[in-house]
Amino acid sequence: QVQVVESGGGLVQAGGSLNLSCTTSGLTGLNFDDYAMAWFRQAPGKEREGVSCITWNGDTTYYVDSVKGRFTISRDNAKKTVWLEMNSLKPEDTAMYYCAARVSYDRAWNDERQYDYWGPGTQVTVSS
Repeated sequence: QVQVVESGGGLVQAGGSLNLSCTTSGLTGLNFDDYAMAWFRQAPGKEREGVSCITWNGDTTYYVDSVKGRFTISRDNAKKTVWLEMNSLKPEDTAMYYCAARVSYDRAWNDERQYDYWGPGTQVTVSS
């Protein structure tokens, strides 16, 4: 059974930092490094949006404009883990953050339709 589990969310003041982690297990038939990994977020009353993505070998990363220069995605294939380092947090970053895995590269990185596995999410709340 495939499991994707996020951790590291919490309550932080504006300007603070959090480091989200995502671990996977049970990716049968394929290895962790066969998957591109991404972070999405969904704020109350808003659609889910792609925040960042990293290719299977970490060579290429993508970010939504609103987090560029503040967030950094990284991965360690040996540990089957991907991180999202979030700095200079703003109240508008408040959302449930989801980790997702995909094999296909057919669509844009932030098109959630191509993601095969999702975690249950971790809440990030930034107070002003």
